[in-house]
Order: sequence, then structure tokens, then C-alpha cells
Amino acid sequence: MKFKSLGTAATAIAVFATALTGTVATAGTAAAASKPDCSSALVNVKPKATVNLRSSPKSSSTALGTWGKGQKGGVCFGDGKPATGGSYTACGKTSNKWYFGGPNSTSKEGWVPATCLPI
Repeated sequence: MKFKSLGTAATAIAVFATALTGTVATAGTAAAASKPDCSSALVNVKPKATVNLRSSPKSSSTALGTWGKGQKGGVCFGDGKPATGGSYTACGKTSNKWYFGGPNSTSKEGWVPATCLPI
């Protein structure tokens, strides 16, 4: 199984890093810390264009899936403000603001450019 071998590899790297630096490394901490407060959400949001769902708020991060133009979905709206991340040009505008969410039709979610969402 891929996940089992990846977990073993991550553990080995953490142990190796501990031996070199004397500090404990925790796999996955950065990804967990970057997920926003999803205690409240906006629903029935429809992107202006098809957008990639990203693993972190920057266009160079891994694409986890897509959210199609006009497809209903939701975004986390904990404090009402988008997260600041990497700069991009999308939907005719340049920005560094990102929202976390995804389409209703799948369980995939990720970071999407704020300029492509009518919020």
C-alpha cells in the first residue's frame, strides 16, 4: 500500500532529522496548520472559471482536483477574509488572496484563487 510506505518514509526522515538537529520533526504539521477555520461556510458558490484545488495557497502547489465553472460548491468563511498566499493571475485579475473549499459534487477540497469566486 502506498500510504503505508509513505508513512514509513516520513517516520524515517523525521528520525534522521532528529538525529541531525536534535529537534523533533512532525510530518503533516504544516498542512494541518494551513487549513482555515471552517466553522462557517458560504454555500452555492459558483466559480467564474474552472479552477484547480491546490494543496496550499500558492499556484505552484499540488493540484488536488478541479472545480468547474458554474458548479455549485462551498468555501470556508470562518473570519470572512481570504487567506494570503502566493501571487497569481486568474480570472482576469492579479492577487495573492485564496479561499479554501470545493465543489458539492465531490469530497475534494483545496485552496482556490479568490479572484475566481464571486464573494
